[in-house]
Amino acid sequence: MTTTLETRDRLAPGAASSSLVEWHYSPSLEATDHFKLASRYNLFIGGEFVEPHSKRWFETINPATEETLAEIAEADNEDVDRAVREARRAYEKVWRKLAPSERAKYIFRIARLIQEKSRALAVVETMNGGKPIKESRDIDIPLSAAHFFYYAGWADKLEYAFPNRNVAPIGVAAQIIPWNFPLLMAAWKLAPALAAGNTIVLKPAETTPLTSLLLGEIIQEAGLPAGVVNIVTGGPQSGAAVAGHKDVDKIAFTGSTEVGKRIQRAVAGTKKKLTLELGGKAPNIIFEDAPLDQAIEGIINGIYFNQGHVCCAGSRLFVQESVVEPIIRKLRDRIGTLRVGNPLDKNTDVGAINSRAQLEKIQELVDSGVEEGAEMFQSSCSVPDRGFWFRPTFFTGVAQSSRIAQEEIFGPVRLKKRTTRPTGCRPASGLKKDRGF
Repeated sequence: MTTTLETRDRLAPGAASSSLVEWHYSPSLEATDHFKLASRYNLFIGGEFVEPHSKRWFETINPATEETLAEIAEADNEDVDRAVREARRAYEKVWRKLAPSERAKYIFRIARLIQEKSRALAVVETMNGGKPIKESRDIDIPLSAAHFFYYAGWADKLEYAFPNRNVAPIGVAAQIIPWNFPLLMAAWKLAPALAAGNTIVLKPAETTPLTSLLLGEIIQEAGLPAGVVNIVTGGPQSGAAVAGHKDVDKIAFTGSTEVGKRIQRAVAGTKKKLTLELGGKAPNIIFEDAPLDQAIEGIINGIYFNQGHVCCAGSRLFVQESVVEPIIRKLRDRIGTLRVGNPLDKNTDVGAINSRAQLEKIQELVDSGVEEGAEMFQSSCSVPDRGFWFRPTFFTGVAQSSRIAQEEIFGPVRLKKRTTRPTGCRPASGLKKDRGF
């Protein structure tokens, strides 16, 4: 793929401006011939990959091409029950009784195997999720390995982490992860739970199950005792079955605020422990004494990284009035240089939106912003004909009451608001929200 950055006089009226110089980028595609995906993946329960009781599978696709990558097992209630039973057995008979230093060895092996297989994992993460290969290769996979390494070191030191407290495992943890950082989120959930002596039933997102299932293969290869980690795949019904199982001691959920609230209501009145990491509408604030060019790079990274699929993405921008105009000009220039396209191309800055449903949600919210009177600036870059794509976008003149100011867009869209200089350390005008973000 050759990416061309348009010169300013070639941009459509109202579109974001870009560099005055035209650049051509020759394709630099990451190879995919060094590994082969299976045509079908089953559930990982009790240390083995087993066919689902449901006898149902669903397709997982590449959002950049809409091509099917593999068939994935869909877990039903009986599959989830089996996974929880295996986790309970492994907890009671093996894992909780194992010396912390021995648990650490298994976690360390998992980290090393992630490192060894990092190239294939990065490609699969990009193919299944749509994020640029340079992000999967340089961020997601290395951090996943680092997380397992880190908690391998903590496994036999928990008494020092929590002085004067009796540190003990909770039991069986149900862990439900989102689609924006599939392997990294699995690492965030699994590594500390394993180090503390818990066993796990992991439910990856429906649209990005592949690296979690490859992690199941790594867990097998590392020799982790059967049942310590179980991986069940499927849609919302499978996730509800995991979260609602009566023999789960702890639920850890990362995802939408709406689903998190439903889980919280379901858990109320039970003895289950609960951790929720939900949506956000994080602000960036720029004062007149800031180094503006550096601030622009922070703004770009804060919202267009991973296509804006980040729960802490800097989706709101508050700018002191005296520097509003240069910030808008620089931001328009900068988003015009972002390269949108094939996620496997190392030149790509913004990859594919994760799914058709997410693309439709982004488009619906952006349309509402225009209807409510905000001014939209959007890159004029070309996008592929197939796949799910959205050009880098930002709004100005956004009312605090508008939907785009209130709701999480979870895409490459930023809102800019101006503010007067705050006194002392008080929040900038309009920074506080009434919707719980």
